[in-house]
Amino acid sequence: MSPSQFRRAVAALAGRCRWPRPGLGTAFLAARILVAFAVPPLAFAHESHPAAPPAAVSAEERAFLEENEVAMTRMMNDMAAKPTGDVDRDFVAMMTPHHQGAIEMAVTELRYGKNEQLRRIAQEIIVDQMQEIAAMKLAIGEPATDTTPAPTQSPPAPVATGHHHPGMQMDMSNGMKK
Repeated sequence: MSPSQFRRAVAALAGRCRWPRPGLGTAFLAARILVAFAVPPLAFAHESHPAAPPAAVSAEERAFLEENEVAMTRMMNDMAAKPTGDVDRDFVAMMTPHHQGAIEMAVTELRYGKNEQLRRIAQEIIVDQMQEIAAMKLAIGEPATDTTPAPTQSPPAPVATGHHHPGMQMDMSNGMKK
């Protein structure tokens, strides 16, 4: 069969078949197929971070990456709250670990970061996220008073209790007068 005969045969067969004509329906089908293949990599992109940092990073960078990974894992696990039937409480239950994760990552930036602008932003994130956690808890009637120090503060000194020794009182008032 010569090439010209082949073309005529294909043209004759094509004329008898009802091929879908390009139109709106075909465009929608193509768009759906494109979305079906494009969305999964985007939707699961947060899960594609490496399990172990590359070997060429410094010890400081490795520590930063490990601490961030711990914070991210804790945040993702804690956000998977079991529904209670109260949308508002469920929202707070999921958003609190989300905000806490941001706080932990900001603390990690303060610990290892060198860029002063980013360090200031990290400090703002800590304050803002702590305030938002408190506001959400108050909004659902939970107490917002957290006696733990801010992540960038050192813990308060322990209060001396049970160490009162009679007869060993100090009178500092004489030394305070001028």
